[in-house]
This record gives sequence, C-alpha cells and structure tokens, in this order.
Amino acid sequence: MVNERLQADAAMMMEALSEQMLGIAKIQRDRARLTATVTACDKRISVTVNADGILIETRFADDVSDLSYDEIAAAITEAVQAAAAQVGERGRRLMAPLRARKDRLPPLPELIEDMPDFRSVIPVPPPVSIAPPNSPERRYDDEDAGFGDAEPYGRRSMVRDHDE
Repeated sequence: MVNERLQADAAMMMEALSEQMLGIAKIQRDRARLTATVTACDKRISVTVNADGILIETRFADDVSDLSYDEIAAAITEAVQAAAAQVGERGRRLMAPLRARKDRLPPLPELIEDMPDFRSVIPVPPPVSIAPPNSPERRYDDEDAGFGDAEPYGRRSMVRDHDE
C-alpha cells in the first residue's frame, strides 16, 4: 500500500514538473520574440532592439541630414538604451508568474533536513553601466582580476572591439 502511494506521489510530481517545464519553454519562446522600437529627433531616427537589448535595426528619415553627427550619435545611444529598458521590462513582466510560483515554493532546507540554503550565498550581479567608455563611472578599483591581458578563445572577428 505504501509503495502504491509513493508511486502515485512520484507520478504526480513528474506530471507537475513536466507542466512546469512546458510553461518555462513557452515563456522563453515568448521572451525570445520580444522587440522594442523607439524613435528620436522627431521620428527622424528609429531603433529596434531584440529581447536581449541588442540593436537589430536602425532607420533614418530622409531629413536626418538636418542633424549633426553628434546629435545623431547621442540620439541613437539614448534611443537604444530606452528600447532596451522597454524590452527588459516586458521580459520581466513575462517572467513574473514564473518567479511568483518559485517564490511560493518552500526553501530547500525546509524540505531536506541539514540542506544548506544556497539562496543566501548566490552573488547578486551589480547593475550594468550605461555610461560611455572611459567615463569615471566605468573606472573600477578591481580592474585586474587576473584576466587583464587574456585573449578571448575562439575565432577572431573582423570587427574590432574598442572597449579595451
């Protein structure tokens, strides 16, 4: 009788886990499809970013040449940052039900005796700066963490990175 009860409980848990995984996959798929478009300079500049905040399209109106290069550059930077913030918020809203469900689960130490609570030791990532390169906000005391001159592994790109 006990064995049947354990099998039923295990089957129920596996079904719940399967439903959870399907829900996660749907949320991930929906998030991957997110984009945000922002216009600047009286709609002379339009930028679109993907779910990761990566610029995927830039469009200029015919009268964009009325602007200086500095105005165009500043407007694109500001518009991409605004679009990234929008798509980030949409992604957070999409993930909210999943986070709420996770928050309702009891901590592991409540389920398994003597299990440490790993949530207390997970480092929280610092906010990512949107300041331009070489600005005071981007200067850190711990610049060289042992990887200062390391070359990235893999194929070399034809595009040069300028954040060195």
